[in-house]
Amino acid sequence: MSTIGQGLIEAVRLIASADPEVREITLRTLQVSGISTLVSVLIGVPAGTALALTKFSGRRLVITVVNFGMGLPPVVVGLATWLLLNRYGPLGFTGILYTPWAMIVAQAVIASPIVTGFTVAAIQSLHPKIRLQILALGASRLQMLLLLLREARLGLLAAVIAGFGGVVSEVGASMMVGGNVRGETRVLTTAAVLEVSKGNFEIAAALSIILLLLSFTIVALLTLLQQGGKS
Repeated sequence: MSTIGQGLIEAVRLIASADPEVREITLRTLQVSGISTLVSVLIGVPAGTALALTKFSGRRLVITVVNFGMGLPPVVVGLATWLLLNRYGPLGFTGILYTPWAMIVAQAVIASPIVTGFTVAAIQSLHPKIRLQILALGASRLQMLLLLLREARLGLLAAVIAGFGGVVSEVGASMMVGGNVRGETRVLTTAAVLEVSKGNFEIAAALSIILLLLSFTIVALLTLLQQGGKS
């Protein structure tokens, strides 16, 4: 039987038996990726909206930097985060290195440019005269902003999906700042890498399948929210 087939059988066994360690790793994966995605949304949506609606000198350069950040290598982000959080780094006093919080920081850095870039595109895709029409109807600037975000909701939810996809599959930065410590910072991606290094390919395949199921479930829920009643 192929490794993938054996991995599928092992994944079914682990899920059916509610294996405690796998359950813990899966919940930690969901926690770390979920919080980092939320942080990136809280940063990226306001930043992207401001970039899309505000005209200022150097705006194109800023958007170029954001677009560049969408493709940042996770290992580079992990190294930069490690340098900031290690004992002698400027943020070493926080003491969060090799904890889930360090992984959240690194993943939020990875996802924030993605959410920002998608938000800029979503807002800029709206008709340029819609702001004037909303203001002409007597809406305040805050009401106008909320209406613009509502009109761009499909693109904004695409930003959330892209941000989540960028962090849930990430491994390099998580390994560097989390350390893959059993019972503390091990997540599905780092656990799969560890099993491959040990030659346990069936277990690695099983963990990868569980990761795919988790990712598909979250993305399916977000897509359902995005599409609503659309056919």
